Amino acid sequence: MRKPDPFLVALISAVVLASLFPARDEATVFLGYLTDFLIMAMFFMQGVKLERRAVVENIRNWKLQGLVLLCSFILFPLVGTGLHMLLPHSLDEATWQGVLFLCCLPSTVQSSIALTSMAGGNVAASICAATLSNIAGIFLTPVLVSLVLHKQGVWSASSVTDIAVQLLLPFIAGQILQPFLHAWAHRRKKTISILDRSSILLVVYTAFSHAVVLGIWSHLSSRDLVDLACIDLALLLIVLAASLGLSRICGFSSRDEVSLVLCGSKKSLASGVPMANVIFSDSIAGFVVLPLILYHQIQLFLCTLIARRYHQKHQSGL
Repeated sequence: MRKPDPFLVALISAVVLASLFPARDEATVFLGYLTDFLIMAMFFMQGVKLERRAVVENIRNWKLQGLVLLCSFILFPLVGTGLHMLLPHSLDEATWQGVLFLCCLPSTVQSSIALTSMAGGNVAASICAATLSNIAGIFLTPVLVSLVLHKQGVWSASSVTDIAVQLLLPFIAGQILQPFLHAWAHRRKKTISILDRSSILLVVYTAFSHAVVLGIWSHLSSRDLVDLACIDLALLLIVLAASLGLSRICGFSSRDEVSLVLCGSKKSLASGVPMANVIFSDSIAGFVVLPLILYHQIQLFLCTLIARRYHQKHQSGL
């Protein structure tokens, strides 16, 4: 039996810790400043790590790259909005905001590449697709959030400034300094990955502390969590089916099909949690990240099964 992912265990532990021992008063203020700094550091390192060469070399496969972006930034918001219209009372409005927010996020980088490799897919194309998605997400996610959640009034002029200062400027600085720092970052890839994940855990703990103090668990029952898991699963299954259908319509090779299916269906926790912290107020951020945390676990479990199925298919020569 496969051991659970240590990061997923740590993620759940951060939620449990915040539920039992939420940060309050002065600790909340300190954690607020600390998480702002860590978010800037994370996006700076993303700018350092994301290789422009991988994008340039694979951008010629415009149909595949375009469809991954279409799935991430058009198909997901449309499906999420459709589910919201069909099942408006299945979740409370704050949790629905979280579901719609995750629909606006870019694809993952590390897990998309790892699962594409496991499945025998086009790894180079997945690197390009995930990189493009994350670069585009810095610009497109705030715009999509303002469109999809316009009636909820979550967007403001101050959010634009916060996005620029905490996410965009550090990312651009990382890209500018990439020629000087990329080799250093590559040598310390494991250490940087640990620091990135630790930062995400702290941001999750801080966001959930706010939510717990405001009574998130008095608003959400075990039935609500089951309903949320079902909505997340439905969202993932619809996009997986649509991406598979698109790959067949376009006549993609099996390797390119793997890249589209596994990259187009992912949503980035690493980008999503910091963005939620910037875009949403403290009173709502904990509610917003809960659907993303749950979706992250569902997507890893289901997409790992899909990757293994593709691997077996390639091994048998089908």
